[in-house]
Amino acid sequence: MNRARSEYFSQGTVSSVPVSDTILRSWQRSKGHGLDADRPSRDIPLLTQGELRPLEEKNRILITRSRPVMENLYDQIAGSSSLVLLADTSGVILHSLGDSDFMDRARTVSLQPGGIWSEQSRGTNAIGTALVERSAVLVRSEEHFAPDNHFLACSASPIFDPHGALLGALNVSGDYRANQQHTLALVRISAQQIENQMFADGFDAEITLQFHHRPEFLGTLYEAIIVFGRDGRFRAANRSALLHLGTDRYQAQGMEFAGLFQMTFDLLISQACLASKPVVHLLTRTGTAVFARVKGVHHGATLRGSVTSDRRPHPIPTPEHTTPTLDNLEFGDSTVQKAIAKARRIMGHDISVLIQGESGTGKELFAKALHNSGPRRQNPFVPLNCAAIPEGLIESELFGYQEGAFTGARKKGAAGKIREANGGTLFLDEIGDMPLPLQARLLRVLQERIVIPLGGAASFPVDITIVCATNRKLRDEIAAGRFREDLYYRLNGLLLTLPPLQQREDLLTLARNMVAQLAGARRPPTLSLQVIALFRDHPWPGNLRQMHNVLRTAVALLGDENEITPEHLPDDFLEQHEEGAVKRMDPRKGTSTLVSAPGRLDDLESSAIRAALAETGGNVSAAARRLGVSRNTVYRKTRE
Repeated sequence: MNRARSEYFSQGTVSSVPVSDTILRSWQRSKGHGLDADRPSRDIPLLTQGELRPLEEKNRILITRSRPVMENLYDQIAGSSSLVLLADTSGVILHSLGDSDFMDRARTVSLQPGGIWSEQSRGTNAIGTALVERSAVLVRSEEHFAPDNHFLACSASPIFDPHGALLGALNVSGDYRANQQHTLALVRISAQQIENQMFADGFDAEITLQFHHRPEFLGTLYEAIIVFGRDGRFRAANRSALLHLGTDRYQAQGMEFAGLFQMTFDLLISQACLASKPVVHLLTRTGTAVFARVKGVHHGATLRGSVTSDRRPHPIPTPEHTTPTLDNLEFGDSTVQKAIAKARRIMGHDISVLIQGESGTGKELFAKALHNSGPRRQNPFVPLNCAAIPEGLIESELFGYQEGAFTGARKKGAAGKIREANGGTLFLDEIGDMPLPLQARLLRVLQERIVIPLGGAASFPVDITIVCATNRKLRDEIAAGRFREDLYYRLNGLLLTLPPLQQREDLLTLARNMVAQLAGARRPPTLSLQVIALFRDHPWPGNLRQMHNVLRTAVALLGDENEITPEHLPDDFLEQHEEGAVKRMDPRKGTSTLVSAPGRLDDLESSAIRAALAETGGNVSAAARRLGVSRNTVYRKTRE
């Protein structure tokens, strides 16, 4: 980065090291403010307490709503020499908390309440740049404009009010040598939590819908929130609501309820007054089915209830069959979040995507989510598993065929998967199993954007995006002569790698989400500490697919109980776990890293608690959150 920085400030361009467009734009703005990138700041701006107090009062609601979120965020990064900071729209830090060992160093650059971190005064920095760019920003070391700040790595996200006005920025700053890859994602999620909290003020006399196409996300930070006035006109919405509705804030301004949902506003109110069910079913204007809660004021009473439509009733889809998007694949794993961030950046561009990962890691689900989140979402998503179809049939399935092309061909022929995907996305799973001759034909289609069916002479133009997936290392296949190198580079516009389940940081969150889906209308059962310990230590050779099958069996065996224990888990899963525990035994000590023998389930429970406490540096609250239990449970089990 030092070389790139030198090139830019001496020549005005960067050619040696990739630098993000966001940083380059900020460097340019900083130069325009008359700042010098080579000289340390002589006077680092810092407001006095008397000057800061009016700003604190002006932003009192923002500070109040942000404090609990900041405390929760700090719990997740405590001990990493970091600070959590809240700034107003001018870049003035209003509130902070963090590690005492880093505070003294941070004060040397006024990284404290009263410090001014606008781009105009400090040049490129996460707070100031996020406020200007109005998007989440990571600024590391020498990406900072001022040399004073090169010891920092800072992640910031802007915070908007329900009407889309900028309120300020949330930031995590720390020593760049200890920078964590997932910090920016945590900051972005926390900023979204604050934004949702802001809907608690100022809408008492209006109608609020809280909705999501997956019912288990109601009441979470991922829920969509939209507010309508008593006249049925749009008032405010959060980011998730705008995404669900396929619109932006400017398009939504002045729209009526019926322009966004397939129902009249009067019917919504009348049904809400008479309703008895807390969760409702609605259709958006694009036909997406969502689950919602309705809150409003009618004669001074808060309304909550079901909403029905005057149209022909539609079956309510189960969560397992809802449409996946990139938003609802984020459960906290930094590797997956990084893949999602990369995928978002190339959406709308003609760039092929290659998804790599073990069998069962969710490659097809990710491909569907990528399609459903992009500009082609209204057009077909057509999958083809190259390993599941006999070699002699892949060609006809992919390219189609004319009438009479071969014995057994359909009378009118078939269009083939490529033409079926025209205008949309073609997903080729297990692309490494495609025969070499077909690889050449596929390459020709990608280059010429036309397809010729088997037995025909006519060519058909196609407009498709290609997403491929493989559980093989295609470079090894190329070296072995089983895969064309030119096709590999054509397909590998962006390589995304999905981690195996055992390595995912959000394994328990995924498990609880699956349980909520499988539970359907009933209250989602919890996982016992013993099951949590088993899941954390299991090798999961079948990845997400295996976890889903294990939990489906467990939920079916529950009966009237509401906690999944080892008794509800399939025998072959427990046997596999015991076999894995034997393989993981330490030959020097003759003991396993985690006791898993039947009858020693208490040891499993203890191991889970010890591991969670170790991972969180002894923070009981953070350990309880990781385990999905209360703090009292952790205290009690620790005493026992």
